Amino acid sequence: MHSNDSPAPIGIIGGTALAELAGIDSDHALVDVETPFGAPSGPMLAGRLAGRDVRFVMRHGPGHKLTPHRINYRANIRALADAGCRQVIAIAAVGGITEPMRSGRIVIPHQIIDYSWGRAHSFYDDPDTGTLDHIDFTTPYAQQLRDGLIHAGQTLDMDPACHAVHGITQGPRLETAAEIDRMARDGCDIVGMTGMPEAALAREAGLDYACCAVVVNKAAGRSGGAAIHAEIEATLAQGIQDIEQILLAVVPALMD
Repeated sequence: MHSNDSPAPIGIIGGTALAELAGIDSDHALVDVETPFGAPSGPMLAGRLAGRDVRFVMRHGPGHKLTPHRINYRANIRALADAGCRQVIAIAAVGGITEPMRSGRIVIPHQIIDYSWGRAHSFYDDPDTGTLDHIDFTTPYAQQLRDGLIHAGQTLDMDPACHAVHGITQGPRLETAAEIDRMARDGCDIVGMTGMPEAALAREAGLDYACCAVVVNKAAGRSGGAAIHAEIEATLAQGIQDIEQILLAVVPALMD
């Protein structure tokens, strides 16, 4: 836990687009954590980034082995809350559905449509958890945190997309062209596999949560070719660098 005299640490959840946290100070530690919901995806990294305490969890675990529907989202969020975090930045690699969501673009989504299923999506599944809270999820992402990410991207001349509907599919397979067509009709701009129930659990835990995504490929049926994995590989390295720069800019600027 952090000292009452110091700002609360910033939680960061790394996904495909950020498996490690570059820029962390040399005096950091990996901490094994247990929660009432089991262990998180892996050890929590505790250290300082750009002068600010941070806590970092690898969503897919060491070696990127956990499939999206097998991730213990409840344990990851609970671990960050127990570490004293009040704000969480979630990093994600996504596919671009609409034309503005070009490969390599940084996206700060403002809305979610959840197509996933069968995941442990609430802390209130256990009746011993406490009084059931039907959270207000009208706006799934914290606006102040979104503003900070957008401002950082704009300051770095990255032209981040400031509004996008984030569609969440089950995975781990990529989507069919017809599924992407349906998502487009529903109003989705980007597609990923891990944004839910993570965002809703953060709201249940009382954490401000926002997503910083990078488009690593055009979604199925949108690219005109089948070489999706080659496109992801070509785009991911630069996307990771961009996200690292955004984190270095936004973390010290966030108010507690």
